[in-house]
Amino acid sequence: MDGALDWPGKEIMSAEAARRLSMINLRELVDRYLKLAGRFGEPLALTSFGFAPEETARMFTALDEDYHISRFLHFARAEGASFVVSGEPVTHLAIDPAIESLL
Repeated sequence: MDGALDWPGKEIMSAEAARRLSMINLRELVDRYLKLAGRFGEPLALTSFGFAPEETARMFTALDEDYHISRFLHFARAEGASFVVSGEPVTHLAIDPAIESLL
């Protein structure tokens, strides 16, 4: 199973979504997280990032599969839209402040 669990039409990724996915870097993602969550360690719904469902699943799976990055990412399952990240359904992400060592 790949992609979002709760979204119809999840198999289709728009050209705009594909373009943004290839353009966002780790610094931009962390900056967006901090803006939305307010501080490191706060669980933030993956939908809050504003990416298309398929884009969300692909991007966070890629980050989770990178050992140097994944150790700072803490995925959880709670209330809300669920996405499959590295084969597991998750809804939220908290980022550890130590991720700044990679930026």
